[in-house]
Amino acid sequence: MRDSIKEIIEDSFDLHVHSAPSHVKRSIDDIDLIKKASTYKMAGILIKNHYEPTSGRAELINEHFDFHTRAYGGVVLNTTVGGINPYACESAFKMGAKIVWLPTRDAKNSLMYGNMKGDFFEREGLSVIDNDGNLTSSFKEVVEVVKKYDATLATGHISLEESLKVCDYAIREKVKVVLTHPDWNRTKIPTDIQIELGEKGVFIEKVWANLDDGDCTTDEFLSVMNRLDFNNIFITTDRGYYRKKPPFESLVDCIEFLIEKGVDNKSIKKMLKSTPEFIVKGV
Repeated sequence: MRDSIKEIIEDSFDLHVHSAPSHVKRSIDDIDLIKKASTYKMAGILIKNHYEPTSGRAELINEHFDFHTRAYGGVVLNTTVGGINPYACESAFKMGAKIVWLPTRDAKNSLMYGNMKGDFFEREGLSVIDNDGNLTSSFKEVVEVVKKYDATLATGHISLEESLKVCDYAIREKVKVVLTHPDWNRTKIPTDIQIELGEKGVFIEKVWANLDDGDCTTDEFLSVMNRLDFNNIFITTDRGYYRKKPPFESLVDCIEFLIEKGVDNKSIKKMLKSTPEFIVKGV
């Protein structure tokens, strides 16, 4: 590994990793994930599970192992936690969660494309807007809980229409908000809209898996970064699926790609260190 990559990885974050235990077969479990990240002195990994909160899992790792890397958790507002449920948010935040995702696999928008691998029951799609196109009261209650804990709201797999309403509302309420993998096929957001949202203060998640899997072009991946001067952009791998490269190796691939495309170390560090640190720690 190049010295420059080692320097970039040290104190970096990956805020979107899927590890076991999981309903879907994974390439690595929670403990080995944080252990490996610690070998390279990463600052933090946020464990994501579509069907259960991960804050308790992160707490156990942090309490029982002296790893350099801190584990973080969150909650996804899918049907298994009651959908768009402020009580599920309150519970997860009391256990140390840092991010709440709006519905992912159970989002009405996502289910329009069919089930994803590992889905195990039929269900109605969830939405944050009502039949009149207005944000629901339960969503607004969720935002109040996120604000109470100075946590972060993420859009999940909701539609473009919902994402725009959610981001505008969160900004007005002074809540940190993430546009979740806008380069993925089910949640594709045009680059000009990504830029507009980033300029308003929305954090734009650029996911290596989306480029690596061919869901977006190199230009779609890089142009938003360049247009926003690498502000309000953070990089994640969204890796952990057993047939793909493990998360850490994927992160190295992403950094190598960025360096080869001429992105300077300072900008890469901003996307992997200072911005994600603010998202989970507020500093």
